[in-house]
Amino acid sequence: MQTVQFIQVTPEQLQDAIIEGVKTQLQDLKQHFQPKEPKQYLTRQEVAKMLSVDLSTVHNWTKKGILTAHQIGGRVFYLRTDVENAIVKLKN
Repeated sequence: MQTVQFIQVTPEQLQDAIIEGVKTQLQDLKQHFQPKEPKQYLTRQEVAKMLSVDLSTVHNWTKKGILTAHQIGGRVFYLRTDVENAIVKLKN
């Protein structure tokens, strides 16, 4: 266990220093904080329109595992982030 001694520092000065440190940390957190966005689901038609392809292409890409489909009842949806992540950068 380490002991820290404060020489020639009043309790008020120590309190002010702590408060300033906390304020600085909070400001830093505010600048870098990214709020979590809700998941956005797209229909097959929206994916086809987004990628400028036919519905059959969306279906084929789903069967090949290129796109991941989610289903509720009889409806099929795709996560926007999954669709965007399926687009790969070509190596030049």
